[in-house]
Amino acid sequence: MIKVLSGAWPLLLGMMLLQVGNGLQGTLLGVRGEIEGFSTFSMSLVMSGYFLGFLFGSKMAPELIHRVGHVRVFAALGSLISAILILYPALTSPWAWVLGRVLIGFCYSGVYVTAESWLNNSSSNETRGQALSLYMIMQMVGIVSAQGIMVLADASGYVLFVIASVCVSVAFAPILLSVAPTPAYDTTKPMSLREILRISPLGCVGMLLLGGVFSAQFGMAAVYGAEAGLSVGQISIFVATFYVAALFIQYPLGYLSDRMDRRVLIMAAAVVAGVGAFVAMILGAYFPLLLVGAFLIGGTTNPLYSLLIAYTNDFLEPDDMAAAAGGMVFINGLGAVAGPVVTAWVMGAIGAHGFFLFIGLLMFTMAAYAAYRMTQRAAPSVEDTDSYTWVAPSASPMAVAFAQEYDLETAETEAEEANE
Repeated sequence: MIKVLSGAWPLLLGMMLLQVGNGLQGTLLGVRGEIEGFSTFSMSLVMSGYFLGFLFGSKMAPELIHRVGHVRVFAALGSLISAILILYPALTSPWAWVLGRVLIGFCYSGVYVTAESWLNNSSSNETRGQALSLYMIMQMVGIVSAQGIMVLADASGYVLFVIASVCVSVAFAPILLSVAPTPAYDTTKPMSLREILRISPLGCVGMLLLGGVFSAQFGMAAVYGAEAGLSVGQISIFVATFYVAALFIQYPLGYLSDRMDRRVLIMAAAVVAGVGAFVAMILGAYFPLLLVGAFLIGGTTNPLYSLLIAYTNDFLEPDDMAAAAGGMVFINGLGAVAGPVVTAWVMGAIGAHGFFLFIGLLMFTMAAYAAYRMTQRAAPSVEDTDSYTWVAPSASPMAVAFAQEYDLETAETEAEEANE
């Protein structure tokens, strides 16, 4: 661990600060939109914009890197993020915010691809797993820290937007001053969505549903809090709870994942998330119970992303995993683009608590489909399954491929040791 930190701390620190800016702008826009009188539907389009941009960015960023190199792409996208964060309070129009979110989503996707390729390039076989875990932890720490910053200034002013912009600008200094140029990001011809669906129906359906849940959680939680009448401090704690829970529950679920039928674990985690959503929906007027619901949702939905990838890999040949990674991220992205809009429609129909109804219905649907799939084919033996590696739902296809590379190296090492 010390070895990883000594070599990668500038990158890890920079990514944490980038996530502070990202986490802050998401919550801040949700609160500021309520202050500006934007409708729930308008805010859903704003929040969907990020995931639309991210979806396009994951496809186009590798080509940009091929053309001009990692450093230029990284610096250019970072500058654009910082500029947009400053412009939000100056251009208080829903359509201007939608455009800004699309651009920021695109930029963050490119930044992730670049940073993750640097991280992969600087890691050895022995340190790759630790480096990936630290990277994911620092991302979560950044998002959680951002929620604490929300209470430092008035959301109706400029200061919080300036803080977000400064965090992003400062984030690039340690990274760009310490990293060496890396080889161009190698793209892999993606596997067709039809082929992935044939290989793992549960993986595809689960990813689509989870995309909707994660985008609602990441994009609409602050909008829900504002409509429900929560204070800015309560909204900050509420949003942070989703990610704190993920840090606590990630390891136990990963441990169980490598020791049992993953479909059972997917079903159980989805049921827990669904129960948490309905607890929050029915009893959320009592703030501690609202946090209990958020903890149950965040603690299970975030690890489910990694769990669905690991389950899909169980039915893939090692050479096909990288090709499938892009398709899985794309499917998740489709759900993420639609998530905030559908959430807003439900909230408009039944009130703020429709936020939790939407999440609950998606998670119970996933649980039901997992139960159905258990009747369609036998589970692979635990000995033949791929290992579980944590990948955050906000990660780019590069991080997913990075995790799969680590899984394969670990499996090969274990096989060699067993044969000795």
